[in-house]
Amino acid sequence: MIKKTKTKIYDTDTATVVKKVTSGAFGDPAGYEVALYQTPDGDFFFYSNGGAESAYPEEKIACCSKAKAEAWLKENA
Repeated sequence: MIKKTKTKIYDTDTATVVKKVTSGAFGDPAGYEVALYQTPDGDFFFYSNGGAESAYPEEKIACCSKAKAEAWLKENA
């Protein structure tokens, strides 16, 4: 998936997965996955996707700061 802003491109195919968290099994309407990615330029973003009844019912990319990425990693260690 690709998301473009005015100055940056966030692409799950070219970025590196730092950590992925999943809940439920494939096809579970309440299941989801959230992955923290780092771009080749050092920027961070979250990719999320899930079932219709999950907290992430549609595929989405959201950019984040290094501090937010570090905090999320601590919470999901």
